Amino acid sequence: MSAVYDCSDPHERAAGVHAAVGAARGGRLVVLPTDTLYGIGCDAFDSEAVAALLAAKRRGRDMPVPVLVGSWNTIDGLVQRVGPQARALVQAFWPGGLSLVVEQAPSLAWDLGDGDGTVMLRMPLHPVAIEILREVGPMAVSSANISGGAPTATVDAARSQLGDSVAVYLDGGSADHALASTIVDLTGQTPVVLREGAVPIEEIADVLDLTVDELRGQ
Repeated sequence: MSAVYDCSDPHERAAGVHAAVGAARGGRLVVLPTDTLYGIGCDAFDSEAVAALLAAKRRGRDMPVPVLVGSWNTIDGLVQRVGPQARALVQAFWPGGLSLVVEQAPSLAWDLGDGDGTVMLRMPLHPVAIEILREVGPMAVSSANISGGAPTATVDAARSQLGDSVAVYLDGGSADHALASTIVDLTGQTPVVLREGAVPIEEIADVLDLTVDELRGQ
C-alpha cells in the first residue's frame, strides 16, 4: 500500500521526506515533485530499483533513466569530463529546467539502461526534491507516468497511472511549469538541443554563443 504525504503541511512534509529517503535507500520507488513535472525515482546506484522503475513505467532499457542531483558539485563525480560548455550551462540554469546529456564516468557502478556510456543529468529547482537528493545522493528519476501516458503535473495524476508500484508519494501541489525540461546533448563536437522545453533555446544560445539554428542541428 502506498503512502501519500501532503508537503504543504510542515509536519507532514518532514515525515514524507523521511519516508521517501528511507524508501529510496531501501530500494523502493518514490514519486516526488520537481519544478517541471512529477518524477518517479530511486537510488541511481541500485540496479534492481532502476529495473523496478522501468517496469513500473512499462518502459524498456532502450530509454535509459535520467539522473537528478542535489548540488552543482555532484556532476564532477559522475561525468568523464566537465567541459567549459557544460560548466557554463550548469552555472546559468541549475537548479532549473535544463537537462544535459554527457559522457558518464567509466568507473560508475550503476545500470540506468542502454545509455552507451552517456547519462542525462539535471538539478531541479524544487525544495522537496533537493532535500531528498541531498540525503539519498544521485537518483534515477523519470517522469511519473506510464510510458506513452500523459506526463503528470499533480500527485493524483501520478497515482492514477503508477498505483501501488510506488512506495511513497509526495504531494507538492501542481507543478510550477507543467513543462518538461529542455535537453541539450553535449556529447558531440557541437551542442544539440534534443528537446525544447522549460528553458528557452534562445537563452541557451546566448550562454553558449551559438545560434538557435546551430543548436537545432541545422
